[in-house]
Amino acid sequence: MRVALRDRIDRGSDVTEPTPTLIACSHGTRFEEGREEIRALVEQVRAVLPGVPVAQAFVDVEEPSIDDVVASVEGPAVIVPLLLSAGFHTGIDIARAARTRDDVVAAAPLGPHPLLALTLLERLQAAGLRAGDHVVLAAAGSSRPEAAVHVEQMRDLLAPLLSQPVTVGYAAGADPRIAAAVTAARDAGAQRVVSSSYVLAPGFFSNEVLAAGADVTTAPLGADERVARVIAERYQTGLEALAAR
Repeated sequence: MRVALRDRIDRGSDVTEPTPTLIACSHGTRFEEGREEIRALVEQVRAVLPGVPVAQAFVDVEEPSIDDVVASVEGPAVIVPLLLSAGFHTGIDIARAARTRDDVVAAAPLGPHPLLALTLLERLQAAGLRAGDHVVLAAAGSSRPEAAVHVEQMRDLLAPLLSQPVTVGYAAGADPRIAAAVTAARDAGAQRVVSSSYVLAPGFFSNEVLAAGADVTTAPLGADERVARVIAERYQTGLEALAAR
């Protein structure tokens, strides 16, 4: 599905204004499989937003850094965090980079969003979800309370799509941890516990989800067109924020 640009940033009728760059800012990973997945997702974004310049940036591990990309990009830009919840990197790293220029804004993280819930549902179905299962929405986690709020909101979007109970677990930064959520589900009588990997790509946190002891663990969200459409939607919202300046 292609998303048509709105009338860019309508500050007048000057059609020579450059199309704002979408800076797709992910965490970064040492795992090549995860790097390939993020690159594939960025390519899907380019397909969804033809004509929009797209640049990759990272907050950790990989280069170029978000600061370097913001400093080097020509013309206005919208930073879209390829992160599922608010946290340190959105509140500090990305926000700081956006403040260095008047023509750059930072969009919200990707979650919560109904399209992500549909993607999680498909991953659960592909993993063989069945009656009697208990689903643990397994997120990376953050010490920032707004991150947990976002994950709980994502749970509230996913739960109505399922007949199975859905609880939340975190790999780090917040409680309950995924392993504790898995144990609690078993203690409550679940026939099987299925960890729904609420992570974007293979890497450290997806491995933490796998190691948490669930009977079944789904694949990460990955390079899915629905995720690309969420990124496009965040970009469009960023255009509106630029136009309001």
